[in-house]
Amino acid sequence: MTKTATFTLMLNRVIFFIASQTHILDLAGPVQVFYESAEYGHPYEIIYLSDQPEKACSSGLMIGQLQHINDVHIRQDDIIFIPGFQLQADNQALKDWLIHIAHAGATLCSVCTGSFALAAAGILDGHGCTTHWKYTQRLQEEYPETKVFTNRLFVKSGNIYTSAGITTGIDLALFIIEERHGPAFAWQLAAELVVYIRRDGDDSQQSVYLRYRRHINNHIHQVQDYIIHHLDQKLSLDVLAALVHTGSRNLTRMFKAATGITIGQYIESLRVEKAVNLLKEKNKVTIVAQQCGFKSVVQLRSMVKKYTGELPSKMS
Repeated sequence: MTKTATFTLMLNRVIFFIASQTHILDLAGPVQVFYESAEYGHPYEIIYLSDQPEKACSSGLMIGQLQHINDVHIRQDDIIFIPGFQLQADNQALKDWLIHIAHAGATLCSVCTGSFALAAAGILDGHGCTTHWKYTQRLQEEYPETKVFTNRLFVKSGNIYTSAGITTGIDLALFIIEERHGPAFAWQLAAELVVYIRRDGDDSQQSVYLRYRRHINNHIHQVQDYIIHHLDQKLSLDVLAALVHTGSRNLTRMFKAATGITIGQYIESLRVEKAVNLLKEKNKVTIVAQQCGFKSVVQLRSMVKKYTGELPSKMS
């Protein structure tokens, strides 16, 4: 008799530790990113843990039915988030648990003052990190073995990620999603959340979808979003300028000041990146040219060769 093997699919997991006086947005921002990831095809099991069955948030909201930290076995591929909380005396149970997680090799993330919990457990010793701007000096003084960066959205050091707090927890979560599922997927989630993907200058920024989004000019973000959604169409300066109620010359100046490149260079880069991805998926060259807004297959070949050094035939 032949036995049939049974395989159990294990979901990706993201685990949130709820401390006393946790800040709601530090928690809710990253949670929403991973929730939306499931809606778009990359599901995550979201788990809430604490050292007690319920905790009061800093806003007064009670969070209950929390699993105990000792009741969940931590896997190496788990993502652990410590949202920010009102600073208080060290939580020994949390400290011991974090040390255990560090030994297990899981990905450790903090939002805002959550970095103090990582530092108290010695996890940030020798690592670059950040926290909310109001607490960067205090973190450095209390834990001199760390290297605290100021004016950073988030810092990655090995499998340890720290973010500056409040909305930057969303930036950090999107960055992790990008690492695991690619820049185009991360951009999809950002659009669903109606947020702009912001990147730190020291982070790897290989995708043009993300590379020129570090600025804070909402009009230019709006133009960039429109371009990304309409790459298969003719994109005139007048149409783009009308989106943000300005003239084409002023938009040209604003775009260059915000991104460091011209609108034409941005459109070309996006079209080439989209084309390369479609070619790698074995799409026909004629269809790729149409979907990416190139006038002809000849132009497609020329642009791909210009930006990548390879011909489309080498990618399919």
